[in-house]
Amino acid sequence: MDPNQTQFNVGVIQPVDCLQEGWALIKERYWLFFGITAVGILIGAAFAIILMGPMMCGIYFCLFRRMRGETVRFEELFRGFDYFGQSVIAMLIQTIPIVVVIVPLYLVMMFGMFASMGSLNNGGDSPAAGLFAANMVMTFALLVLMMVLVNLIIGVLFMFVFPLIVDRKLSGVEALQTSLKAVWANLGSVFLLILINVVLAGVGMLLCYVGALLVLPITFAAQAVAYRKVFPEIRAV
Repeated sequence: MDPNQTQFNVGVIQPVDCLQEGWALIKERYWLFFGITAVGILIGAAFAIILMGPMMCGIYFCLFRRMRGETVRFEELFRGFDYFGQSVIAMLIQTIPIVVVIVPLYLVMMFGMFASMGSLNNGGDSPAAGLFAANMVMTFALLVLMMVLVNLIIGVLFMFVFPLIVDRKLSGVEALQTSLKAVWANLGSVFLLILINVVLAGVGMLLCYVGALLVLPITFAAQAVAYRKVFPEIRAV
């Protein structure tokens, strides 16, 4: 791996500035990037482990073209498939922590549900039914909370993975390793940027999910700006 491909800057991310610069980057072609990000996420979500990686690469491919002042067309979203193998490897590795955390919690929830149902069948009294319902609600809330936390942590630590695959042509494993190093060196500012994006998405979801889709292009653009600050473009001599 070429050292020039993995060198990065520290202390250069200002989250609010990244959001402003991200909006400035796409505002003249907002609806184009809205279509690119919305379609990319919807296709990726249909077969998350297989297609989400290529779609993420396609979104960043378009954003990097925009940064260079090049013309961006909607169909270039599918240039993400040029990085299919490495993006799928990266996505599979990122899925491991989710499986390790969520599957045991799900099994505990199912075990608790069947145990409570057994108690109901034996006793059948209303206090037991109330306790069963309360346990189910608490367990489900814990499962959702843990899923959100795990996804937030993964989103922070691996924020640069797909941009690195596209921009630096790294393998999936190399991109994961490099992203971890760069994020750890810029942890506070990266976390704050992701947190702001999560809050914006949460507010958007209150508008029947429409708002979340509307802020999606700005979220990706802000993260692309943050990436470029940490990993400056390597220009051919």
